[in-house]
Amino acid sequence: MASTLVIYVRHGATPTTGKRLPGRAAGLHLSSSGRIQAETLANRLSKALPGPPGREVAAVYASPMERARETAAPIARALGLRVRTAKGLNECEFGSWTGRRLSDLAKLKAWKTVQNQPSVFRFPGGESFAEMQTRITGQVTGLVSQHPDQTIICVSHADPIKAALASALGTPLDLFQRILIGPGSVSAVLHTPEHPIVLTVNSTGLPAGHAPL
Repeated sequence: MASTLVIYVRHGATPTTGKRLPGRAAGLHLSSSGRIQAETLANRLSKALPGPPGREVAAVYASPMERARETAAPIARALGLRVRTAKGLNECEFGSWTGRRLSDLAKLKAWKTVQNQPSVFRFPGGESFAEMQTRITGQVTGLVSQHPDQTIICVSHADPIKAALASALGTPLDLFQRILIGPGSVSAVLHTPEHPIVLTVNSTGLPAGHAPL
């Protein structure tokens, strides 16, 4: 029975990581540390995913955002592949919250809903968490069907990856904020005919207990 290994990669750090909610605003590129993360990921994944025969990485997919494509580029290059854009891997549409400081958003009453009951929250003028989860899981399901018995890499963003992992784990969306996905981290899910199996979450290649870069 066919199964597909999906490697999720969060893009590397940007100048606004941890400071603002970047969303889908254009023109946000990797910082110098983010570029180092991308090159490190490329080296790490090219060594960790060479086979076995028939299990080589078949494709590298990325969100349309610059920071995701810039992270995917050295990975694809190291594997002798090209970057394919998959719109379903895109960042959540944060609407009017796009670009705002996280410190300011944390003062809003709605922030508690974002953290504790995200399943009922819709960003003003934007997407709901539930729609985001449906979007990325639908995209991944489609990609899995295209790559039976193969490995694929999906470069995306923190919230979409968290939502995809929550779905794979059977975890309610209201608990997905308990999953940490740091910049430049790797998570892995094996999609089998019976059910998905979560193999790795937020792996940075750092010693146990070390905070993600």
